[in-house]
Amino acid sequence: MLTATFDTLPALAGSEIGVSDWLTIDQARIDLFAEATGDRQWIHLDAERAKREMPGGKTIAHGYLTLSLIPFLIADLLKIEGLARGINYGSDKVRFTNMVPVGSRVRARQKLLSVDPKGGGLRLVSEITIEIEGERRPACVAETITIIYDR
Repeated sequence: MLTATFDTLPALAGSEIGVSDWLTIDQARIDLFAEATGDRQWIHLDAERAKREMPGGKTIAHGYLTLSLIPFLIADLLKIEGLARGINYGSDKVRFTNMVPVGSRVRARQKLLSVDPKGGGLRLVSEITIEIEGERRPACVAETITIIYDR
C-alpha cells in the first residue's frame, strides 16, 4: 500500500499507484447484482443457454458490476493520512472492452492522472483498468473522479 498526505499527493500525479489482489467473479455475485439492478438478461443468469450460445460457454458478469467493483478493488492501494472523507464525483471515458466470464479472476490497476484543488478538497482523477487473469484485453477502463477532504 502506498501512503501519502494531502501535501505529498500532488507529486504522485502521473504515477501508477498499484495493482489490487485478484477477485474471483462467481455466479452468486452476478446473481445478486442482477437482483439489485433488475438486469436479468440471460447472458448473465442462464448457464444452460450460455453453454450453447455464448463464446466460451459461460455466463458473463454485467459491465456495470465490473465497474462497481472499482472502489472495493482499489481500497487497499493508497492510504491518505489525514483523510476526513472522500466522495465519488463520477466517471469519465468508461469502456467495457472484454467480457468477464463466470469464474474469472479480475484485479484493478490504478494510475493517478491528476490532483487538483476543488471546493476545499482535492480532486483526484484516476485511470482504472480492470484486468482479467490470462487475458490480454482488460474488462474495463475508466477514469474515476474522487474528491477528498482533510481533517
